[in-house]
Amino acid sequence: MSLDGALVSGRWPWFRWLAISRALARPLHFLGSQVNHDDGSTDMANENWQVDGAHSAVNLTVRHMVISKVRGRFTRWSARLALDTADLSRSAVEVEIEAASIETGVADRDTHLRSPDFLDAQKYPALRYRSRRVEVLSPERLRVVGDLTIRDVTREVALDVEYGGQGKDPWGQQRVAFSATGSLNRKDFGLTWNQALETGGVLVADRVDLEIELEAVRQAATKAA
Repeated sequence: MSLDGALVSGRWPWFRWLAISRALARPLHFLGSQVNHDDGSTDMANENWQVDGAHSAVNLTVRHMVISKVRGRFTRWSARLALDTADLSRSAVEVEIEAASIETGVADRDTHLRSPDFLDAQKYPALRYRSRRVEVLSPERLRVVGDLTIRDVTREVALDVEYGGQGKDPWGQQRVAFSATGSLNRKDFGLTWNQALETGGVLVADRVDLEIELEAVRQAATKAA
């Protein structure tokens, strides 16, 4: 069975799937990866993919005062994708997001989100997601179930994923694309800060909606050791 391995990195919002060390301007890639599955089996990736940061993003949306929505993104993150195009259920993904890279377009709000009231980025510099299983619902639809860790609290989070497929760009490069959506309750991770409104309700909703776009380019194949 052929397994494709990929390291993807790009710019993301809110609960950013993963980034600690590397500069965004520098392309990140990954030469082979070991994939561990829930059933204890292990696969080795033998192909190499590189993220296209210009066409990848992780965004989030949270309701403000019940009546409106605030959107944000994480700007520094990286992800490792081990992709088996013959059997997508044998694929896996790991993401790491730099907590301090959250941006919503308002400096004071971003500072508050990085503070101990929310992400506490100084004490907990990274958010991490690691898939546990991939369920193939149809040739184009997947459900990825994994563990998300925020502030050292780990909870299961499921993502609904659209597999866009593969194709060659005008320069002959093979590309693969995915779109994913999901949601989480921030209180499950200890992010409980809020303020009550005189008219009822609260300032910040508990639910955080995630929207992820990922596009990667296949690199030269390498032989597994």
